[in-house]
Amino acid sequence: MSDKSNGDLKGQQQRWLEERYQKAVEKRGERSDTDFRTSSTPVAPLYTPADIEGDDYNADVGFPGEYPYTRGVQPSMYRGRLWSIRQYAGYGTPAETNERFKFLLKEGQSGLSVAFDLPTQLGYDSGSEFALGEVGKVGVAIDTLADMETMFEGIPLDQVSTSMTINAPAPILVAMYAVVGQKQGVAQDRIAGTAQNDVLKEYVARGTYIYPPKPSLRLAADLMAHCSRQLPRFNAISISGYHMRDAGCTAAQEIAFTFANAIAYVDAAVARGVSADDIGPRISWIFNTQNNFLEEVAKYRTLRRMWARIMKDRFGATNPRSMMLRTHVQTGGATLTAQQPEVNIIRAALQGLASTLGGVQSLALSCYDEALALPTEKAQRIAVRTQQVIAYESGITDSVDPFGGSYYIENLTNELEKGAQAYLGRIEDMGGAIAAIESGYIQREIQEASYAYQKAIDDGNKVIVGVNRFVEEGEQPTMIFRPNPASEKAQIERLNKVRAERDDAAVKASLAALAEACRTDEDLITPIVEAVKAYASVGEISDAMRDVFGEYTPATAV
Repeated sequence: MSDKSNGDLKGQQQRWLEERYQKAVEKRGERSDTDFRTSSTPVAPLYTPADIEGDDYNADVGFPGEYPYTRGVQPSMYRGRLWSIRQYAGYGTPAETNERFKFLLKEGQSGLSVAFDLPTQLGYDSGSEFALGEVGKVGVAIDTLADMETMFEGIPLDQVSTSMTINAPAPILVAMYAVVGQKQGVAQDRIAGTAQNDVLKEYVARGTYIYPPKPSLRLAADLMAHCSRQLPRFNAISISGYHMRDAGCTAAQEIAFTFANAIAYVDAAVARGVSADDIGPRISWIFNTQNNFLEEVAKYRTLRRMWARIMKDRFGATNPRSMMLRTHVQTGGATLTAQQPEVNIIRAALQGLASTLGGVQSLALSCYDEALALPTEKAQRIAVRTQQVIAYESGITDSVDPFGGSYYIENLTNELEKGAQAYLGRIEDMGGAIAAIESGYIQREIQEASYAYQKAIDDGNKVIVGVNRFVEEGEQPTMIFRPNPASEKAQIERLNKVRAERDDAAVKASLAALAEACRTDEDLITPIVEAVKAYASVGEISDAMRDVFGEYTPATAV
């Protein structure tokens, strides 16, 4: 469209607003139960080509499988291959989780995603005083290599890809996974999977950190460098916007804060002697899809375009795969309600549809009963079936980027990028992600966004079905599934048995070597692998590093 016709269109759009829309509003009014905005930007009544004026199609939108990847990282997208169905699972003992994994694989899931319990996430053994009452509660308890062997018994690691939601102890759990593969006879270059390994977001969103930010960043970078050399099919980091979004940030903040952390990781890995093109192809992501359907579609297009430009312009990447943002998505856990939990099936379906219309590579739906307890097998099956209906019955997989060219979607993609770039600029001015975290800037921004969202609900401007509208009086949410209380005792007994049978001298020697490496600038993954092979526990390995690095205490906790 020519500049002249765009100018004419702007005038026609303004005429329509004044003569048609405003008069209709004066006569009938606008709904009072919404403020007509996404999480990040106001929404106009109508969008036309004038709202995307200035876009250069090739530079800003392009074609699927080509820079800047706005329309998708693969030319054929879902016409060639569907996204991976990867439901999040893990509870109780490794044996119980092994059974659940086999159930999900039987139901048609194409990859595994492991939830770990809080003691494991915090680097404590099941027998620790800090683990009392939490063993196997929100995920599986993993203490030693023996547990990892049990969890994947009968599951060949050259035939599945496994995602592990683990951060501060990620190097330990990845080492265990790789050694299990070795014991199964799987070559290291055949082991595929992902470790979250994104500890920076823990300081602002979840709190499952162990060490201060700088040694934590060192560990993350060491694992990235190690996997680029030893485990070429393993994604050594899955940088997460998910938890910051669940904590309350907007879509634009999710993009910006995630990329700020990503820039810090790539900088640190490059400082460890690898290039952006060495690690770029194995960087993975996890984002959070929430309820504003069209904003979420646009968000994934924005993410791909921004990351391609960051890798090319900032880090000098030349390998196209280094510039491709390939992401796993979990639908928004914070959007689920304990009230009328069956309605969560609809929420997850809409979020899953938005994710796939946005062009993601892997997807897990938060189960309808997760606001009440750990998901049941029934809820997991419904989540898998929902994805299968989207994939095979909806028709959205027939065309690549079917929403591309929508005036609203293209405008929203641009607006999200502008908002995210503004946040990134402020973080850069502070000195980067660690400085922004240590100053509390990111935490405050998330808290303020979360407060604004909750206030909109309380004021009735944001409708949550079953919570502030369409409420069922007298409803009493009930817990659906609880872990077996005997699991904690069984896990501690298993840990004690391993300790009784292992070579204590080898354990002590490996832990001493790890502690010494921590005092230098040496790579830490090799001594961690040796400790894992000696059946040192997660807690023992974490303690060896705690003794050198110390533990992180937020300034506000003083």
